[in-house]
Amino acid sequence: MGKRGYFILLFLPTLLVFCCLLPSSGGLKQVCKSSGGRFPPFLSEGNPPGKVAKGPRDLVFCGVFRKYTCCDVAQTYPALVSVRKLASTGQANHECLHLWELLECSICDPRVGTQIGPPVICTSFCDSLWKACYDAFFSFDSKTQILSPCGLEDILCGAAGQWVSNGTELCRSAGFIVQPSEYNVVEKQFCYGGKMSLDSISESWTKSSTSELSRKTEIMSSLTNFQQWFKKQEITQSISWAVGGMVLTTGMYLNSRRKRYRQQQKHAAIIRAARR
Repeated sequence: MGKRGYFILLFLPTLLVFCCLLPSSGGLKQVCKSSGGRFPPFLSEGNPPGKVAKGPRDLVFCGVFRKYTCCDVAQTYPALVSVRKLASTGQANHECLHLWELLECSICDPRVGTQIGPPVICTSFCDSLWKACYDAFFSFDSKTQILSPCGLEDILCGAAGQWVSNGTELCRSAGFIVQPSEYNVVEKQFCYGGKMSLDSISESWTKSSTSELSRKTEIMSSLTNFQQWFKKQEITQSISWAVGGMVLTTGMYLNSRRKRYRQQQKHAAIIRAARR
């Protein structure tokens, strides 16, 4: 054996150790990977998840993930449309709506956005969804063969319980992958909707409720300022502003209360799903 072969054998163990340690050094970051299927591609493809900037690409839905996600308006607008259909022509109850929103927003979870393929959903969550949405109306898209909430343009609609027989079928028919346990050790794949992910979302809702309280204070301050301004107007001006003022103040207040109530209901639905 020559000197070259001797040096190769001498440093081979060191090279092998270095190669094994390199991937786990912590320097590599998870990056966004478009899911394919019915989900629009990420604009942030190949980049790590991050905070969504305000502007035309801002989230119109799934705001709980705004601070750290792969999503923008391209993913959240279809999710919003889906939930609106379910609430109107789908005739879903509140529990079904909250869980379906969680399902549609799964694409925006950063752990989902950095995995290859469509969102992987935990079986337990799909079962809860099927029970809650059993009587809600859905329809199969003739082109994609994806099950989605019934819309005005759909000719053939039926209850979820008529289309599918269990939660796994419901999630798969809606374009998702289903996994029995929360973390697949062999494939190192996380599934959305298990206790760990729902607890995380629940914590985010709690934080957003705190910020909502400060928002309410801001709104009430605006109402007070408006009412003080209104009292200073002359009689003729007051008459012309009376209706508009009532609409403005009442609308702002009721919108605030409705939004807070919806958040409380969603939070309760998340906790119930996590306990199952």
